[in-house]
Amino acid sequence: MKTIDSIPTSKIQRASKLVKTGAKVGVNYLKYYGDKLTKTELEAKEKLNQNNAEDIYDGLKQLKGSALKVAQMLSMEKSILPQAYVEKFSLAQFSVPPLSPPLVVKTFKTYFGKSPEEIFDTFNSTSVNAASIGQVHLAEKNGKKLAVKIQYPGVAESIQSDLAMVKPIAIKMFNIKGKDSDKYFKEVENKLVEETNYILELEQSQEIAKACSHIPNLKFPDYYPELSSERIITMDYMMGKHLSEFTAKNTNQDMANTIGQSLWDFYMFQIHKLKKVHADPHPGNFLISDDGHLIALDFGCMKTIPEDFYVPYFELAEKESIENPKIFREKMFKLEILKPDDSPEELEFFSTMFHEMLSIFTQPFHAETFDFSDPSFFGRIAELGEKYSKNTELRKMNGNRGSKHFIYINRTFFGLYNLMFDLKAKDVKINNFHNL
Repeated sequence: MKTIDSIPTSKIQRASKLVKTGAKVGVNYLKYYGDKLTKTELEAKEKLNQNNAEDIYDGLKQLKGSALKVAQMLSMEKSILPQAYVEKFSLAQFSVPPLSPPLVVKTFKTYFGKSPEEIFDTFNSTSVNAASIGQVHLAEKNGKKLAVKIQYPGVAESIQSDLAMVKPIAIKMFNIKGKDSDKYFKEVENKLVEETNYILELEQSQEIAKACSHIPNLKFPDYYPELSSERIITMDYMMGKHLSEFTAKNTNQDMANTIGQSLWDFYMFQIHKLKKVHADPHPGNFLISDDGHLIALDFGCMKTIPEDFYVPYFELAEKESIENPKIFREKMFKLEILKPDDSPEELEFFSTMFHEMLSIFTQPFHAETFDFSDPSFFGRIAELGEKYSKNTELRKMNGNRGSKHFIYINRTFFGLYNLMFDLKAKDVKINNFHNL
């Protein structure tokens, strides 16, 4: 894969790159209008989505950082984005062009005052893994094989301007209106700032590894503070396949069930016992070892769950709440899904919409065990997403709904559900975390 010798870091350079990308998208729309004359509407639209997804991703992968991170987040929204975008943006999880070796050495000298060869016994200047915020290199020291994650230059400094550039797209995509919509963007900005702080990530990684070390079939790397800094983090190199690679070829149902149970227990234990959760559950953050252990990586994105959100959120998920209109509406107001200034039409519309969604989405919590390999369950979620994405009535209403905490908690559950479905895990004990 071609390496990158420099990354646009100034606001003007990054905005210029997006303007060029926007021009390509404009050309794609002209082609689309031409294609409609010779092809069906469906064929023309699919071609448009493919071209736009490719050009947007190509622009973002050169910017890296927050812009690419947002693409990675959107790749998990399978019910919102067309398939072409999901496929292309999902590459941001663990497959983007890496920094060139000279740029890697320069980064080390900036933060350690030494080259990597002066710090480690051996260091491979060609990365083995490159994602949105950083890339990973192999190294050895004192006989230990290590993974060294290096943050891309300028990522931390460009978060605010990057989000300002993608804000109009997000507002349009999610139909966000209203004066208090900034709380959602501030929540994302704060989390992205945290993700660029590798000192914080190292502390969180050690904290979670210690708290969850008793969960069966789950492993974590050891971390090395003396070989880490605010932009470089060093940990054990863990052998295994990315979860998506494993699921693509796995035929062992028992292994899938065991890994699925470990993954589910890991998340339920964090959410219900620690009230703090690894809010970035995509395949690039999990490995499967040859002996079938689940290995959890990358704890830069951790979401603390406040009690005043946790209680109504999980009360709303209870079957009794969903089946009782009075309790259901009360919890909806508490979670800011319904608002005191909503019109009667908005109250009715969003009550119906969220009741329909939650009736499906909370099904795993209404049973002792759940079959996450069931395509009909995920099919219903996808159908519902498609139904409301095309709803013209919804477009007229304010999509600015729910507490700011929904962004990362819902993202966690969507990501977790997708991973469980990819694993095709069956007979998963939903409340097993109580016994851990």
